[in-house]
Amino acid sequence: MNSPAPGAPSPEITVYTSAICGYCVAAKQFLKSQGLEWNEVRIDLDAAAREHMMARARRTSVPQIFVGETHVGGYDDMMALHRKGGFLPLLEGGAQ
Repeated sequence: MNSPAPGAPSPEITVYTSAICGYCVAAKQFLKSQGLEWNEVRIDLDAAAREHMMARARRTSVPQIFVGETHVGGYDDMMALHRKGGFLPLLEGGAQ
């Protein structure tokens, strides 16, 4: 596994969400607990954003979480990846 150069920026986290979504809240709480920042894209407010998320993730449910161009999946997928030790290395530029 290649490590990024020291001081290299972490891949950007993008979380597609909607207003009434408990899993979206849980995903954001987890990211916050890890001291991470993310870009939130509200698909309930923007039809074009919803279409983009569906094309990118090939899923219609929220949240959909991306680290850079890597599709992590939804909240359960992110937590499963975290439990097996794969989420934080992904943020450091490692493979999933």
